[in-house]
Amino acid sequence: MAEADKTDPIIIKKYANRRLYNTSTSKYVTLDDLSQMVKAGSEFQVVDAKSGDNITRSVLTQIIFEEESKGQNLLPISFLRQLIQFYGDSLQTMVPNYLEASMDAFSNNQERMRDYMKGSVEQTLNPFAKWEEMSRQNMAMFERAFQMFKPYGVTGGNESDNQAGRSAASTDDESKLDDLKSQIENLRRQLDDLAR
Repeated sequence: MAEADKTDPIIIKKYANRRLYNTSTSKYVTLDDLSQMVKAGSEFQVVDAKSGDNITRSVLTQIIFEEESKGQNLLPISFLRQLIQFYGDSLQTMVPNYLEASMDAFSNNQERMRDYMKGSVEQTLNPFAKWEEMSRQNMAMFERAFQMFKPYGVTGGNESDNQAGRSAASTDDESKLDDLKSQIENLRRQLDDLAR
């Protein structure tokens, strides 16, 4: 029983005086309240209080009309014209499923689209952000590459000569590596200064 309550939509009754009554909260609500419920993901069904007919579609359409009247123009005129043209057309029955599938796909990808838009804005505000990231990645790559090229030892000769050779080579390589790191760090600073 409790599980059925969770899945059952909230019933909103519409009276002859056009007032809307939320039966779950026992309060009258407005179209704006219903709009907020839709945005919050609440499932509801609007029924005519007298006849019991389901009038959810016409109330949702009324909410869209109200939003469009406020200047929240989401539906392009060309889209509205095309939609009107499908009324009475032989393809009319296919339009709702197509629109529903399109909106589902759009909703499923909205997070990716927000990330893309955020990236576009950040790139506009800081056009060098990608260069900075690339320089960081290159620095890490250089460091990994130099770790692989560190001498493991010099072959031939006796052990003390090898140790001395390794020590001299190691000191020389460390000096070169430090010099290279310094140059890369200077380049990174220059890129940071350009980005500012």
